[in-house]
Amino acid sequence: MLRSSLIAFLTVLNWVAPSQAQTLRAPNLKALQQQVFNTENAFAKAMATRDFRAFETFLSQEAIFFSGPVPLRGKAAVAAFWKQFFEKPEAPFSWEPERVEVLESGTLALSTGPVRDPSGAITGSFTSIWRQEKPGLWRIVLDKGNACP
Repeated sequence: MLRSSLIAFLTVLNWVAPSQAQTLRAPNLKALQQQVFNTENAFAKAMATRDFRAFETFLSQEAIFFSGPVPLRGKAAVAAFWKQFFEKPEAPFSWEPERVEVLESGTLALSTGPVRDPSGAITGSFTSIWRQEKPGLWRIVLDKGNACP
């Protein structure tokens, strides 16, 4: 009886301990915010330096961009539409994150900030949702720009 009770106790402990350990290791939200901030800046730099291949690496396979008359669904569709913005030597616009927020789970983040024309004038804002696909690797899953009123 004692032996079967001990085995049952150890089985339950084995099942419960990992989930409790995960709770105790809550993500460092400040560090994750900085990762997303840096990722958003690198994404914007790809536009500024006219590096389309680098731009593509930030796109999730499931990305949805609200860039045209209908949502662009999937990495291939987003890349095909955005290629036009890389054709000229000067970037047609730029952006930078002003604010980043990360879910308590550390799996999704929002970045937002101004969009500027080539002269530096603010013409709108953007909102992007990033998903952590593996530790330290964030890819954009949703993106929407808004013109200034």
